[in-house]
Amino acid sequence: MESREMNFWDLCVACGRAIGRACVAIGHVLARMVRLTWRYWYIVVTMVVLGIAAALFHTRPDNIVYRVNATALINGASMLQFEEAFQPLRSACLLPPDAAINPYIYRKNARSFDLFRVVDALGNGTADYVDFKRKSSPTDTVKVQMQDRVNIQFCVQGCNIHLIPEIEQAVLDLLNSNEGLQQAYTVYLQNLQEEVAFNHRQAVKLDSLTSTYYYNAGTIAMASDNNGTGVNFYGDRKIRLFLNDIYKQQLHTQLGDYKLQFATAPVVLENHFAVDSKPVKSRMFWVVVCFLLGWGGGCLLADIIDKRKELIAWLKK
Repeated sequence: MESREMNFWDLCVACGRAIGRACVAIGHVLARMVRLTWRYWYIVVTMVVLGIAAALFHTRPDNIVYRVNATALINGASMLQFEEAFQPLRSACLLPPDAAINPYIYRKNARSFDLFRVVDALGNGTADYVDFKRKSSPTDTVKVQMQDRVNIQFCVQGCNIHLIPEIEQAVLDLLNSNEGLQQAYTVYLQNLQEEVAFNHRQAVKLDSLTSTYYYNAGTIAMASDNNGTGVNFYGDRKIRLFLNDIYKQQLHTQLGDYKLQFATAPVVLENHFAVDSKPVKSRMFWVVVCFLLGWGGGCLLADIIDKRKELIAWLKK
Protein backbone atom coordinates (compact mmCIF):
# COMPACT_ATOMS: atom_id res chain seq x y z
CA MET A 1 0.00 0.00 0.00
CA GLU A 2 2.79 2.37 0.90
CA SER A 3 4.68 1.58 -2.29
CA ARG A 4 1.67 2.48 -4.42
CA GLU A 5 1.30 5.84 -2.68
CA MET A 6 4.98 6.65 -3.25
CA ASN A 7 4.76 5.69 -6.89
CA PHE A 8 1.71 7.90 -7.36
CA TRP A 9 3.47 10.76 -5.59
CA ASP A 10 6.55 10.32 -7.75
CA LEU A 11 4.34 10.42 -10.83
CA CYS A 12 2.74 13.68 -9.65
CA VAL A 13 6.18 15.19 -9.01
CA ALA A 14 7.43 14.11 -12.45
CA CYS A 15 4.33 15.60 -14.13
CA GLY A 16 4.77 18.83 -12.17
CA ARG A 17 8.41 19.09 -13.20
CA ALA A 18 7.55 18.41 -16.85
CA ILE A 19 4.88 21.11 -16.79
CA GLY A 20 7.34 23.49 -15.14
CA ARG A 21 9.99 22.82 -17.79
CA ALA A 22 7.40 23.33 -20.54
CA CYS A 23 6.36 26.68 -19.02
CA VAL A 24 9.98 27.78 -18.79
CA ALA A 25 10.60 26.76 -22.41
CA ILE A 26 7.53 28.70 -23.54
CA GLY A 27 8.76 31.69 -21.54
CA HIS A 28 12.14 31.53 -23.30
CA VAL A 29 10.45 31.33 -26.71
CA LEU A 30 8.24 34.32 -25.96
CA ALA A 31 11.23 36.30 -24.67
CA ARG A 32 13.16 35.43 -27.84
CA MET A 33 10.19 36.55 -29.98
CA VAL A 34 9.98 39.87 -28.11
CA ARG A 35 13.70 40.48 -28.67
CA LEU A 36 13.41 39.64 -32.37
CA THR A 37 10.36 41.91 -32.66
CA TRP A 38 12.36 44.76 -31.12
CA ARG A 39 15.45 44.22 -33.30
CA TYR A 40 13.69 43.45 -36.58
CA TRP A 41 10.45 45.34 -36.06
CA TYR A 42 10.15 46.24 -39.76
CA ILE A 43 10.02 42.53 -40.70
CA VAL A 44 7.62 41.51 -37.93
CA VAL A 45 5.29 44.49 -38.45
CA THR A 46 5.16 43.77 -42.18
CA MET A 47 4.17 40.15 -41.57
CA VAL A 48 1.58 41.17 -38.98
CA VAL A 49 0.03 43.71 -41.35
CA LEU A 50 -0.10 41.09 -44.10
CA GLY A 51 -1.77 38.65 -41.69
CA ILE A 52 -4.42 41.16 -40.63
CA ALA A 53 -5.03 42.10 -44.27
CA ALA A 54 -5.53 38.42 -45.09
CA ALA A 55 -8.01 38.11 -42.20
CA LEU A 56 -10.00 41.13 -43.37
CA PHE A 57 -10.08 39.78 -46.91
CA HIS A 58 -11.15 36.34 -45.73
CA THR A 59 -13.98 37.77 -43.62
CA ARG A 60 -15.51 39.99 -46.29
CA PRO A 61 -19.35 39.82 -46.22
CA ASP A 62 -19.67 37.40 -49.14
CA ASN A 63 -17.17 34.99 -47.60
CA ILE A 64 -18.47 34.80 -44.02
CA VAL A 65 -20.02 31.43 -43.13
CA TYR A 66 -23.41 31.36 -41.41
CA ARG A 67 -25.50 28.57 -39.88
CA VAL A 68 -28.94 27.95 -41.34
CA ASN A 69 -31.65 26.19 -39.27
CA ALA A 70 -35.17 24.84 -39.71
CA THR A 71 -37.45 22.58 -37.68
CA ALA A 72 -38.64 19.51 -39.58
CA LEU A 73 -41.82 17.56 -38.79
CA ILE A 74 -41.50 13.79 -39.22
CA ASN A 75 -44.79 12.26 -40.31
CA GLY A 76 -44.91 8.61 -39.33
CA ALA A 77 -41.28 7.52 -39.32
CA SER A 78 -39.25 6.97 -36.18
CA MET A 79 -36.29 9.16 -35.31
CA LEU A 80 -33.93 6.30 -36.14
CA GLN A 81 -35.45 5.94 -39.61
CA PHE A 82 -35.13 9.68 -40.18
CA GLU A 83 -31.48 9.74 -39.08
CA GLU A 84 -30.69 6.90 -41.49
CA ALA A 85 -32.37 8.79 -44.33
CA PHE A 86 -30.45 11.95 -43.38
CA GLN A 87 -27.07 10.20 -43.23
CA PRO A 88 -26.21 10.77 -46.95
CA LEU A 89 -26.36 14.53 -46.36
CA ARG A 90 -23.80 14.21 -43.55
CA SER A 91 -21.43 12.18 -45.74
CA ALA A 92 -21.81 13.44 -49.29
CA CYS A 93 -20.21 10.31 -50.74
CA LEU A 94 -23.41 8.33 -49.99
CA LEU A 95 -25.72 10.61 -51.98
CA PRO A 96 -27.58 9.13 -54.98
CA PRO A 97 -26.02 10.25 -58.28
CA ASP A 98 -29.23 11.94 -59.41
CA ALA A 99 -29.96 13.75 -56.12
CA ALA A 100 -30.91 17.41 -56.62
CA ILE A 101 -28.72 18.42 -53.68
CA ASN A 102 -25.50 17.16 -55.34
CA PRO A 103 -24.55 20.35 -57.23
CA TYR A 104 -24.92 22.49 -54.12
CA ILE A 105 -22.73 20.18 -52.03
CA TYR A 106 -20.06 19.68 -54.69
CA ARG A 107 -19.79 23.45 -55.24
CA LYS A 108 -19.82 23.90 -51.44
CA ASN A 109 -22.87 26.14 -51.59
CA ALA A 110 -24.12 24.10 -48.61
CA ARG A 111 -21.96 22.10 -46.20
CA SER A 112 -21.72 20.68 -42.68
CA PHE A 113 -25.23 19.19 -42.59
CA ASP A 114 -26.25 18.11 -39.10
CA LEU A 115 -29.22 17.23 -36.88
CA PHE A 116 -30.13 18.48 -33.40
CA ARG A 117 -32.89 17.16 -31.18
CA VAL A 118 -35.86 19.32 -30.19
CA VAL A 119 -36.73 19.28 -26.48
CA ASP A 120 -40.15 19.52 -24.82
CA ALA A 121 -39.15 20.81 -21.38
CA LEU A 122 -42.68 21.70 -20.21
CA GLY A 123 -44.25 18.38 -21.15
CA ASN A 124 -47.09 19.97 -23.14
CA GLY A 125 -46.31 18.41 -26.51
CA THR A 126 -44.83 21.58 -28.03
CA ALA A 127 -41.21 22.39 -28.85
CA ASP A 128 -39.45 24.54 -26.23
CA TYR A 129 -35.86 24.71 -27.51
CA VAL A 130 -33.30 23.05 -29.75
CA ASP A 131 -30.53 21.13 -28.01
CA PHE A 132 -27.57 22.58 -29.94
CA LYS A 133 -25.15 21.60 -27.14
CA ARG A 134 -26.37 17.97 -27.16
CA LYS A 135 -26.92 17.89 -23.40
CA SER A 136 -30.30 16.13 -23.45
CA SER A 137 -30.72 12.36 -23.24
CA PRO A 138 -33.26 10.02 -24.89
CA THR A 139 -33.99 8.60 -21.43
CA ASP A 140 -34.58 11.99 -19.75
CA THR A 141 -38.17 12.20 -18.50
CA VAL A 142 -37.97 15.91 -17.63
CA LYS A 143 -36.41 17.38 -20.76
CA VAL A 144 -38.04 15.02 -23.24
CA GLN A 145 -36.64 14.71 -26.76
CA MET A 146 -39.53 15.03 -29.21
CA GLN A 147 -39.96 12.12 -31.61
CA ASP A 148 -41.80 13.98 -34.39
CA ARG A 149 -39.57 17.05 -34.65
CA VAL A 150 -35.89 17.61 -35.32
CA ASN A 151 -33.73 20.61 -36.18
CA ILE A 152 -31.86 20.50 -39.50
CA GLN A 153 -28.77 22.67 -39.82
CA PHE A 154 -26.20 23.40 -42.51
CA CYS A 155 -23.68 26.13 -43.23
CA VAL A 156 -23.66 28.57 -46.12
CA GLN A 157 -21.45 31.46 -47.20
CA GLY A 158 -22.82 34.98 -47.40
CA CYS A 159 -22.61 34.97 -51.20
CA ASN A 160 -24.84 31.86 -51.35
CA ILE A 161 -27.65 32.98 -49.04
CA HIS A 162 -29.91 33.56 -52.04
CA LEU A 163 -29.66 29.83 -52.83
CA ILE A 164 -31.24 28.75 -49.51
CA PRO A 165 -34.78 28.24 -50.96
CA GLU A 166 -33.35 25.98 -53.68
CA ILE A 167 -31.24 24.05 -51.17
CA GLU A 168 -34.30 23.68 -48.91
CA GLN A 169 -36.32 22.12 -51.73
CA ALA A 170 -33.43 19.82 -52.69
CA VAL A 171 -33.10 18.60 -49.08
CA LEU A 172 -36.83 17.88 -48.85
CA ASP A 173 -36.82 16.08 -52.20
CA LEU A 174 -34.00 13.83 -51.02
CA LEU A 175 -35.64 12.98 -47.68
CA ASN A 176 -39.13 12.49 -49.10
CA SER A 177 -37.83 10.13 -51.78
CA ASN A 178 -36.57 7.71 -49.12
CA GLU A 179 -38.51 4.44 -49.38
CA GLY A 180 -38.58 3.76 -45.65
CA LEU A 181 -39.95 7.21 -44.85
CA GLN A 182 -42.58 6.89 -47.58
CA GLN A 183 -43.85 3.55 -46.25
CA ALA A 184 -44.12 4.87 -42.69
CA TYR A 185 -45.87 8.00 -43.99
CA THR A 186 -48.49 6.03 -45.92
CA VAL A 187 -49.57 4.12 -42.81
CA TYR A 188 -49.42 7.26 -40.66
CA LEU A 189 -51.56 9.32 -43.06
CA GLN A 190 -54.25 6.66 -43.28
CA ASN A 191 -54.46 6.32 -39.48
CA LEU A 192 -54.43 10.08 -39.01
CA GLN A 193 -57.28 10.63 -41.48
CA GLU A 194 -59.37 8.00 -39.68
CA GLU A 195 -58.56 9.61 -36.32
CA VAL A 196 -59.56 13.08 -37.55
CA ALA A 197 -62.84 11.79 -38.98
CA PHE A 198 -63.58 9.99 -35.71
CA ASN A 199 -62.85 13.13 -33.67
CA HIS A 200 -65.26 15.18 -35.77
CA ARG A 201 -67.98 12.53 -35.45
CA GLN A 202 -67.52 12.45 -31.69
CA ALA A 203 -67.73 16.23 -31.47
CA VAL A 204 -71.06 16.18 -33.31
CA LYS A 205 -72.40 13.39 -31.06
CA LEU A 206 -71.45 15.25 -27.87
CA ASP A 207 -73.10 18.42 -29.11
CA SER A 208 -76.25 16.51 -30.06
CA LEU A 209 -76.28 14.69 -26.70
CA THR A 210 -75.98 17.97 -24.79
CA SER A 211 -78.84 19.50 -26.80
CA THR A 212 -81.05 16.46 -26.11
CA TYR A 213 -80.48 16.63 -22.35
CA TYR A 214 -80.90 20.39 -22.30
CA TYR A 215 -84.10 20.75 -24.29
CA ASN A 216 -85.79 17.64 -22.86
CA ALA A 217 -85.21 18.61 -19.24
CA GLY A 218 -88.93 19.17 -18.55
CA THR A 219 -90.51 22.01 -16.63
CA ILE A 220 -87.87 24.25 -15.16
CA ALA A 221 -88.56 25.00 -11.54
CA MET A 222 -85.16 26.25 -10.54
CA ALA A 223 -81.87 26.65 -12.43
CA SER A 224 -78.42 27.10 -10.91
CA ASP A 225 -74.86 26.41 -12.09
CA ASN A 226 -72.63 24.28 -9.89
CA ASN A 227 -69.51 26.49 -10.03
CA GLY A 228 -68.79 25.85 -13.69
CA THR A 229 -68.58 22.08 -13.33
CA GLY A 230 -70.81 21.47 -16.35
CA VAL A 231 -73.80 20.29 -14.24
CA ASN A 232 -77.05 22.26 -13.98
CA PHE A 233 -79.98 21.60 -11.63
CA TYR A 234 -83.49 21.98 -13.02
CA GLY A 235 -85.97 21.48 -10.23
CA ASP A 236 -85.14 18.11 -8.78
CA ARG A 237 -83.36 16.86 -11.92
CA LYS A 238 -79.59 16.87 -12.40
CA ILE A 239 -78.82 17.66 -16.07
CA ARG A 240 -75.26 17.16 -17.41
CA LEU A 241 -74.10 19.57 -20.12
CA PHE A 242 -70.91 17.53 -20.89
CA LEU A 243 -68.83 20.73 -21.01
CA ASN A 244 -65.62 19.02 -19.84
CA ASP A 245 -66.07 16.22 -22.37
CA ILE A 246 -66.72 18.70 -25.16
CA TYR A 247 -63.63 20.71 -24.22
CA LYS A 248 -61.38 17.64 -24.17
CA GLN A 249 -62.81 16.43 -27.47
CA GLN A 250 -62.24 19.87 -28.98
CA LEU A 251 -58.57 19.73 -28.00
CA HIS A 252 -58.21 16.29 -29.62
CA THR A 253 -59.94 17.53 -32.75
CA GLN A 254 -57.75 20.62 -33.03
CA LEU A 255 -54.59 18.58 -32.54
CA GLY A 256 -55.65 16.08 -35.19
CA ASP A 257 -56.52 18.86 -37.65
CA TYR A 258 -53.13 20.50 -37.01
CA LYS A 259 -51.26 17.24 -37.67
CA LEU A 260 -53.28 16.58 -40.81
CA GLN A 261 -52.54 20.08 -42.09
CA PHE A 262 -48.79 19.34 -42.03
CA ALA A 263 -49.06 15.70 -43.14
CA THR A 264 -48.53 16.51 -46.82
CA ALA A 265 -45.28 14.54 -47.12
CA PRO A 266 -43.07 12.23 -45.03
CA VAL A 267 -40.98 15.24 -43.98
CA VAL A 268 -42.18 18.85 -43.97
CA LEU A 269 -40.67 22.00 -42.50
CA GLU A 270 -42.48 23.75 -39.68
CA ASN A 271 -40.69 26.92 -40.78
CA HIS A 272 -38.43 27.79 -43.70
CA PHE A 273 -34.66 27.74 -43.25
CA ALA A 274 -33.54 30.87 -41.41
CA VAL A 275 -30.02 32.31 -41.31
CA ASP A 276 -28.43 32.74 -37.90
CA SER A 277 -27.21 36.34 -37.66
CA LYS A 278 -24.13 35.21 -35.72
CA PRO A 279 -21.43 33.84 -38.08
CA VAL A 280 -19.70 30.53 -37.43
CA LYS A 281 -16.35 32.31 -36.94
CA SER A 282 -16.42 36.05 -36.31
CA ARG A 283 -14.15 38.58 -37.98
CA MET A 284 -12.41 39.26 -34.65
CA PHE A 285 -11.58 35.55 -34.33
CA TRP A 286 -9.82 35.51 -37.71
CA VAL A 287 -8.05 38.82 -37.02
CA VAL A 288 -6.60 37.43 -33.77
CA VAL A 289 -5.59 34.13 -35.43
CA CYS A 290 -3.94 35.85 -38.39
CA PHE A 291 -2.23 38.36 -36.08
CA LEU A 292 -0.64 35.52 -34.12
CA LEU A 293 0.33 33.71 -37.32
CA GLY A 294 1.81 36.89 -38.76
CA TRP A 295 3.74 37.59 -35.57
CA GLY A 296 5.03 34.02 -35.41
CA GLY A 297 5.97 34.03 -39.09
CA GLY A 298 7.67 37.41 -38.77
CA CYS A 299 9.70 36.25 -35.75
CA LEU A 300 10.71 33.07 -37.60
CA LEU A 301 11.89 35.08 -40.60
CA ALA A 302 13.69 37.51 -38.30
CA ASP A 303 15.37 34.60 -36.49
CA ILE A 304 16.59 33.18 -39.80
CA ILE A 305 18.04 36.56 -40.76
CA ASP A 306 19.57 36.95 -37.30
CA LYS A 307 21.32 33.58 -37.59
CA ARG A 308 22.10 33.75 -41.29
CA LYS A 309 25.87 33.54 -40.73
CA GLU A 310 25.56 30.35 -38.70
CA LEU A 311 23.18 28.88 -41.28
CA ILE A 312 25.50 29.73 -44.16
CA ALA A 313 28.45 28.22 -42.33
CA TRP A 314 26.43 25.07 -41.61
CA LEU A 315 25.38 24.75 -45.25
CA LYS A 316 29.00 25.06 -46.43
CA LYS A 317 30.16 22.13 -44.28
